[in-house]
Amino acid sequence: MKAATKSINTKRFASQLRDRAIDVEGGRVLISRLAGSGQEVDLTLPANCNGYGRVRHFRQATAEGWPANPLPIAPACRALGITPVPDLMTALVFQNAACAWRCWYCFVPDELLNADQSRSKWFTAEQLVELYAQIPDRPRIIDLSGGSPDLVPEWTPWMMRALTEKGLADTTYLWTDDNLSTTYLFDALSSEDLALLRRHKNYGRVCCVKGFDSRSFAFNTRAAAHDYDRQFEILQRVIDLGLDVYGYVTLTSPYEDGVSEGVCDLVDRLQSIDPNFPLRVIPLRIQVYAPVGQRIARDTDRERSIAVQEQAIAAWTDELHRRFSESERARSICDVPLARREA
Repeated sequence: MKAATKSINTKRFASQLRDRAIDVEGGRVLISRLAGSGQEVDLTLPANCNGYGRVRHFRQATAEGWPANPLPIAPACRALGITPVPDLMTALVFQNAACAWRCWYCFVPDELLNADQSRSKWFTAEQLVELYAQIPDRPRIIDLSGGSPDLVPEWTPWMMRALTEKGLADTTYLWTDDNLSTTYLFDALSSEDLALLRRHKNYGRVCCVKGFDSRSFAFNTRAAAHDYDRQFEILQRVIDLGLDVYGYVTLTSPYEDGVSEGVCDLVDRLQSIDPNFPLRVIPLRIQVYAPVGQRIARDTDRERSIAVQEQAIAAWTDELHRRFSESERARSICDVPLARREA
């Protein structure tokens, strides 16, 4: 195992990036230019929206031994009244141009995570919605991705208002990714904005937990190990808002010892937030996209961690079978009740 590099100071780095990635007074967010980027080679279709958007194909089918991934397909269909739920849906993705963590398996090149204005452009939500409205046969889902959208939480209510003003709020599902790295959602948004997040009916949020213990978290993100615990504190606050919240978890680790114990503790932590929340969480199988392949080539620990995730997903499946009945596990992810939302 290689010597550890210096950990990212998440609080300081996030603050620096936020200052460069959002213009609050002007209502603008810095959006990555995908056309001509190192990410472009992995796109199924050419970048659209003048090079600042892309179409993503969400598929429920995954790999053998891994659970199907109904996110955001099932929540979008529930909100929009689409039946039956298809195996594939497309979404228009915009990526904000900053992230405080450097997950080695991220499909976004590092140069699109630094709020670099030479690789990005300022947009208002109205301008983004206008670009979306011009797409022929446009996707029914808009995915606010990154980067790290939780660095610029104003982006989501701005998009809600812009969709409403354009007459598209009832026909478009808005989906936000959250990597649980900051509390800006609570620090920066007004009570009015938070109320809008709660009442906007065509909205869902997914929060991604990075790793199954502090060692795997630090390895995956380059952040300090103590930020692993902080993810669950932030997740608790997000769920307490009463939003329609789901989860991802990445299970990569270069450490072959303690995997089953770590996964067991992870599920314990998720259940301490809400007893049913593990049933709203989808483990993501890490795949080798172009930027990922370049990073793996420089680090054999990363290659090893791809194999360890197969051990971890087996442990995850065992935990869910042990804790939940077959009928509970068979429910649609949208039907899994959370105590805060039921209240």
